Amino acid sequence: MASTFASFALPDEFFARGGRPGRLSFPAGGVIIPPGATKKNAGWRGVKRRVIPTVAALATTLLLLFFSACSRTEKPEPEPQRPLPARRVAVYYLKMTGRDLYLVREVHAVKPTQEVVRAALEELIHGMPRTPGAFRVLPPDTRILGIKIAKGTATVDFSREVLKANVGAAGEALGIQSIVNTLTEFPQVKQVRFLVEGGLDERARAWWGHIGLYEQPFKRNLENVWEPAIWVTAPAPEARVRSPLEVRGSARVFEGTVNLRLVTEDGRQLAETFSTATAGAPGRGDFQATLAFTPPRGGKGYLEVFWISPNDGSELDKVRVPVRF
Repeated sequence: MASTFASFALPDEFFARGGRPGRLSFPAGGVIIPPGATKKNAGWRGVKRRVIPTVAALATTLLLLFFSACSRTEKPEPEPQRPLPARRVAVYYLKMTGRDLYLVREVHAVKPTQEVVRAALEELIHGMPRTPGAFRVLPPDTRILGIKIAKGTATVDFSREVLKANVGAAGEALGIQSIVNTLTEFPQVKQVRFLVEGGLDERARAWWGHIGLYEQPFKRNLENVWEPAIWVTAPAPEARVRSPLEVRGSARVFEGTVNLRLVTEDGRQLAETFSTATAGAPGRGDFQATLAFTPPRGGKGYLEVFWISPNDGSELDKVRVPVRF
């Protein structure tokens, strides 16, 4: 194996002892042999005494520089975490007209959170209804002390302020159902129980004085949700879709007949079909349908869901869900 050599200028003392001009060469880690000298030369001993300390000092300096550089190596900064996207939650408010009191469903965006079930209930208490005539029924100073979900049952512990609502029997029934429907939007929740300050004394059982909490747990019930007439639960807005497209939703329409159409952003129709909900108006039912289509090369489009008026054939209560291809 070839050796690595280093060179140093020789001291004047070497030439004074008869050495020939030249440079000191030596294999790294080997024995130092100046040109024109041997270990028996008188000059060798002088050179050896002067050069070896110099080489040792140089090696020490190089090692110190190496380890110093290693110790100063900066650790790579961790990649910044992507912010969580805003969450969309469905909440149910009460609405009163001149002669009717019923529930309306709205979809609100809430701040990114891992506790999305709690966020939905907070939105029900503090959010602002967008449907004209809709209102919140839970007292605004109500606090959520805890939510536990086990085996499909959500147990909500409210602060005592929740008992201050002043509504009639119909308002109490719909108020309870608004909480239950909001929480059962989440697939892990099938039914709901209420607690007040960790338990249920007689005042808490009476709730708002008419219906009470005597028949817990409460289950989901959409028959009194009158607005909107149609909503779509799948696909989600801005979802990337492919064929066949599975569509699910809820409708309160004449004879339960729901029409569906998939179009591109510029209005070109890709597919259409119809479905029949499990109940027709004045009831509400679930529907599902499948749309087979030839996907365009990228771009955006809309899933349109509506019902057709039996009087004039117009498209009513149309919902447009933006999608991506």
